[in-house]
Amino acid sequence: MSKFLITGLGNIGSEYANTRHNIGFDVVHAFVKKHGGDFINGRLAYVAEIKYRGKQVVCICPTTYMNLSGKAVKYWVDKEKIALDHSLTILDEVALPIEKVRLRPGGSAGGHNGLKSIQEMLGTDQYPKLRFGIGNNYPKGMQADFVLGKWNKAEEPLVLKKIALCVDIIESFIANGINNAMNAFNNISVE
Repeated sequence: MSKFLITGLGNIGSEYANTRHNIGFDVVHAFVKKHGGDFINGRLAYVAEIKYRGKQVVCICPTTYMNLSGKAVKYWVDKEKIALDHSLTILDEVALPIEKVRLRPGGSAGGHNGLKSIQEMLGTDQYPKLRFGIGNNYPKGMQADFVLGKWNKAEEPLVLKKIALCVDIIESFIANGINNAMNAFNNISVE
């Protein structure tokens, strides 16, 4: 049976809930909830296991804080013997407008500390990533405050639609492979 690892990046703690930087957690929670799974407190991460289309899917939200996400990803990839091309990491992306998502089979960390940690631990940047655009509507020097800030009221309906879209992307990635998923979803603008 094929096994997949779906990782949502974020920070634990109620002060980080519903922030832009925690969108990876939010997407993975929505995916697990849709498929009737429950998270348990596992090693270095909250972990849920579900079955989708006959495939075993291990979903994690690292409890290491963002800057050490690689420890959790490496542990679960090794423990579950998951090929990197069967892993998908979901994260916030300031370089993408808020109405966009982008799925890629690899690519640099682009300044994202969670990805830097994963790349360091895995020794490669060639693993699939789903980037959730959060836009870059912040004054110079205020990026940290922006990404750690909560969505504003005007953004919330769009964010909920994009979370649902990302759940569809995860399902497509598992069922149809990354190329088909990229073709189906990378050009969508959510309004």
